[in-house]
Amino acid sequence: MENIKNENQTKCDIAIIGAGPAGMTAGIYSARLGFETAIFEGAVTGGQMALTPHIENYPGVPGPVSGMELAEKMKTQAESFGVKITEKTVVTIENGSDEKTLVLSDGSKITCKAVIIASGAKSRKLNVKGGKEFFGRGISYCAVCDGAFFKDKAVAVIGGGNAAITEAIFLAGTSSKVYIVHRRDELRAEKILAEKAVQNPKITVIWDSVLKEVKGEGLVNSIVVENVKTNETKTIEVNGVFIYVGTVPSNEMLEGTGVKLDETGHILTDESMETNVKGIFAAGDIRGKTKQIATSTADGAVAALNAGKFVKQI
Repeated sequence: MENIKNENQTKCDIAIIGAGPAGMTAGIYSARLGFETAIFEGAVTGGQMALTPHIENYPGVPGPVSGMELAEKMKTQAESFGVKITEKTVVTIENGSDEKTLVLSDGSKITCKAVIIASGAKSRKLNVKGGKEFFGRGISYCAVCDGAFFKDKAVAVIGGGNAAITEAIFLAGTSSKVYIVHRRDELRAEKILAEKAVQNPKITVIWDSVLKEVKGEGLVNSIVVENVKTNETKTIEVNGVFIYVGTVPSNEMLEGTGVKLDETGHILTDESMETNVKGIFAAGDIRGKTKQIATSTADGAVAALNAGKFVKQI
């Protein structure tokens, strides 16, 4: 396991795909049970959690704490128990009768006795006019990553859930003005977040409206929104557009595995977090249930405990 990054092929007992709260927790539990454990984190340590600027509802961690800070603490804890973490991405999973083989992004392979899929989700892209043209030129899906580029400038946040409102509040700390464009007449975010947003003098909510177009000359300079009740449109001058209209599951590596998905592409599991394929478990946002850090860590613990039982029975 020490040579996981250098050898063309190696082995472990339990392989975990994803380094968000579900994956990290699964790693901690797996290693503490005495299993050789590898986590493949891909591009981002912490997953969606790492992109969250302020977390206030994770038990035992007085907030606000940044998602990246909490992710690094989880990573350090996992490594302290001997979990081997690599940045490589799992491309495919090959099913064997007794072992699973993970094909990695660099072409190398690792075989394991059980796999826990904790690959989470990624931001849903909004298909509007100008959406592709201005991606990276004013359109962003991560305020933590790109918010600093819009200091003292007006921005728009598209969406009304927890992620959107958290990011709007974060952006209000540096931007001159934040417009929240929400298709309903009430925010879907938690009450405490919604209240903070509507009470912030820098934030204006554009109710009952959807984004129709992003405009600009090289860079974004305005958006067009449409009222879903009156069909009236209006143009708002902004330099940045942050889109938070939900997520889609990161399930690309499952093609050909036979793992059953629901109609939205999320993995179906039983209460033990096991899929229909023996030896493959799933935890966290990839299951499409309640998407909270606390529920993801719970999933990770259950998945690791049951994956451990499976490995012992082989």
